Amino acid sequence: MKIGNVTLENNVFLAPMAGVTDMPFRILCKEQGCGLVYTEMVSAKGIYYNDEKSFKLTQIDPKEEPTALQIFGSEPDIMAKVTERLSQLNAAIIDINMGCPTPKITKNGEGCALMRNPELVGKIVREVVRASSKPVTVKIRKGWDDNSVNAVEIAKIAEENGAAAITVHGRTREQFYSGKADWEIIKKVKESVSIPVIGNGDIFQEDDAKRMLEETGCDAVMVGRGAQGNPWIFNRIVKFLKYNERQSDISCDDKLKMIKRHMQMLIDVKGEVCGVREMRKHIAWYIKGMRNSNALKEKVFRAVSQQEVLNLLDEYLDGINANKC
Repeated sequence: MKIGNVTLENNVFLAPMAGVTDMPFRILCKEQGCGLVYTEMVSAKGIYYNDEKSFKLTQIDPKEEPTALQIFGSEPDIMAKVTERLSQLNAAIIDINMGCPTPKITKNGEGCALMRNPELVGKIVREVVRASSKPVTVKIRKGWDDNSVNAVEIAKIAEENGAAAITVHGRTREQFYSGKADWEIIKKVKESVSIPVIGNGDIFQEDDAKRMLEETGCDAVMVGRGAQGNPWIFNRIVKFLKYNERQSDISCDDKLKMIKRHMQMLIDVKGEVCGVREMRKHIAWYIKGMRNSNALKEKVFRAVSQQEVLNLLDEYLDGINANKC
């Protein structure tokens, strides 16, 4: 698959998720066969005003490439100036966030709030494309709410102003992540534009990815919450789509090995205090559904050091049958 001049290994992508898709997690997903990973969303204003935290989010390791760097903002001139700087980095694609539903983003007219201003959408895409040496893509939702479903209109505007691809999350901003994603809107967008369309929403297993591709005609699928605590999902989907082959379930032992490696990678990048703290939510996702997972989660959330967490994981594994967790 190609997006602009970027050739991708496959059409199964990792969605950008704030607080989740940092460098260590992206590398793990890439190792499992993910065709394209996305950074956490980065504030264009943060980069413009040289905010150190924002710059850290733009760091990309060669082991995760190709990577799409996602930015958010609402001022075309600032978005363009920042894009010029970011185009010098090793990101393969610059992605514009027009789908984030959180109030702290939308109250500033950013994220999904941009879909309420089609004229501004056109200006932003046009200016970012002009400033970028990389393909520019846009991520949107179905619309703001059920009374303003305008994904098709926004997708057309994005294409007319130079976007190389469009991602559609089949929920409105009002839904956040509740209810069921509307795949029909993804199909309508695909039928209305000639650039690649990436479908997003409710991909939790192999069959979901296959059904989305078949039902919507989209060019690629994007996995969000389905990848939390489950980087293996990319290998499972890729193998299923290519060979109609299902992978065996991940053993408890393999899950705990991945947890330990993930934690070490986080600590290497962010230090022990921050790494352990951020790993807590990942561990909760990894162990969900395993025997006595709630008790383990409660203990992990009280742990403050790497060794404490390692001891808890070893103790847990010793107390269960790895094949029946």
